[in-house]
Formats: sequence, structure tokens, C-alpha cells
Amino acid sequence: MRRKPDSSIVVGLMLQKEGRANAFVSAGSTGAVMAASLFLLRPLQGVDRPAIATIFPTREKPMIMLDAGANVDSRPAHLVQFARLGSIYARDVLQMENPRVGLLNIGEEPEKGNELAVETHRLLAESDLNFVGNIEGRDIIRGVCDVCVADGFVGNVLLKFYESVAGFIIGLIRRELAATNPDLDLSKALQALDYTAYGGAPLLGVNGISMICHGGSPPRAIRNAIRAAVQAVETDMVGDIQRSVCDARPSSRPAEGA
Repeated sequence: MRRKPDSSIVVGLMLQKEGRANAFVSAGSTGAVMAASLFLLRPLQGVDRPAIATIFPTREKPMIMLDAGANVDSRPAHLVQFARLGSIYARDVLQMENPRVGLLNIGEEPEKGNELAVETHRLLAESDLNFVGNIEGRDIIRGVCDVCVADGFVGNVLLKFYESVAGFIIGLIRRELAATNPDLDLSKALQALDYTAYGGAPLLGVNGISMICHGGSPPRAIRNAIRAAVQAVETDMVGDIQRSVCDARPSSRPAEGA
């Protein structure tokens, strides 16, 4: 921000901060967009750590996963807030009623996982969220939850793997079809694996709408990111997040000094 105050990222976010824009969409540097959003828009009151939410295709319907890399060291109360942020985005932008929240873990039992997972499970179970319990990696593609919660380290690894597997499968199918049945068109069937259908990943928990797009986003992805940003504005998603965080029961709030 000091070296490039006239960059599109800084200028666009300043327009939103000053009230001359309602949302910001960028396919620029993820780190730059995230840092500038935190500095200019600022976190909402009561939000300790804003999180990046990404949408995964599943067998049933799209699933929101967060955090996708904004926070690599999280505490249980942070993950509970991530679940709350993701639930509001699922309801306001993806129009899901009473979104199901799952905690990514190495087993379904409440006592499974490390200290972070065990304590997060307890807090989520005591919260007012629609918590369906621990989910394993194999459960994601089955669509057993609408919001999947993980710390940013695990979430970012999962995101990169998911993206690479989708591309690998698409390439493999197309290669095999080219050799056996070149006239067969599977474009509609493969659309479920296409990230451009969802466009961008919102930075949830800041006082504004900041959509982060893939650096190689084609026009379709940018269009859908803009559509999601408009939906977030029209449903007052930021206001919903602020009210939800303020109304959250004490068991799901970050501890003092967290």
C-alpha cells in the first residue's frame, strides 16, 4: 500500500471504504488483496480473524470450505467463528436454509483429532449453529455438509489438492474420449468440477465485500464473482455477519486476548 498506492487493489478498496463502491472483486495477488482488505476495510467488531471461503463441488450441491489460507494457526474459538461466517455466506449468497456445519477431522467421533479439533467440536456442539459433527476427507465429495471448517493450513492444502484432482480427472477423461469416442461431449457433466461456476473466494469478516479470484480466471469466473458480490450486497451479508457475531452465545465467542 505504501509502494503502490495507485494500484487497482488499493484504489478499488479505498472506493469501497469511502462509500463510493459497494464491493470489490480482484484477480490480483491473494496476499495483497487480503492485506489491503484487512487494513482498509478493517475486521468487523467481534471478528477476531477474517477467513477466506472457497466453494467446492460435491455430489449433492456446492460446499463452502473455510479457512482456505488466511490463518495458518487458529484456536478453537476462531474455527467456531469461521463456521458462523460460512453459514451466513451459505444462507445469504448461496441461498441455503439452515446450512449444515461439519468440522474436518481424521475421524467421526468427538474425541478424535488433536486438541484443536476436540475443543472445537465441543464449542460447535454447544453453539446455535447446525453442527452435524466431524467429517473426514472422503465425506466432502459426498456433500454431507454445507460448510466445512478447518484451520487455514489444512484448508489451503485441501484446496490446492482439490483443484489439482479436478483438473487431472477432466484431462484424463478428455484424453480417453478423444481416443475412443471423439464425438461425445461431456462438457455439461464436467461443469460440476469447474471453479469458474462460482467465481471467487470472499474474505469473510471484514467490513465490506472483498472477492478474491484465481489469477488465471477467465471472463466467466469474473462474471460469477461479480454476481456473488452483488448478491452479498443485496442481502446485507456484512450486516448479517455483524449481528450474528454480536448475538453469538458466549461459548462460541473468542476468549479475551485470543
